Amino acid sequence: MKRRPSSPLPVDMPMGPMIDMVFLLLVFFLVNARPQIQEKEMSLSLPGTVSQEHPVEIPEELRIVISPTGQVFLNDLALDGVNSREMPLLEKTLFRLREAAIANRSSPFIILDVADATLYQRIIDVLNACTKAQMTSITFTQDEENL
Repeated sequence: MKRRPSSPLPVDMPMGPMIDMVFLLLVFFLVNARPQIQEKEMSLSLPGTVSQEHPVEIPEELRIVISPTGQVFLNDLALDGVNSREMPLLEKTLFRLREAAIANRSSPFIILDVADATLYQRIIDVLNACTKAQMTSITFTQDEENL
């Protein structure tokens, strides 16, 4: 008996589900892929310090003494005139001391020492100069030896 050559069975591969699977994988990878950010130069502004003509020593406390005549002393240094209401030298000095203290990571502290006979307007002038210099820690004292 003769055998007939067997004809290969037609292999039928369904293409529809395969195409669906390829598109699903493509969509999955597109959704999960994050775009790479290229390295580039970033502009940064680093914290700096105030440029100063002379080095400033920062005392532990700033003592402002107002004499009965209206003269203002900052740590025994006479500033501005008796009739000066704006006090630009005091304001500039306090501002420089504040910036130097911030650069040293400390907070400036002011003690106002006022004589009994001092006019209130002079105290207000000094407080205005402190406010313009952005000083926030201010306290009052009355020392008998400075009167």
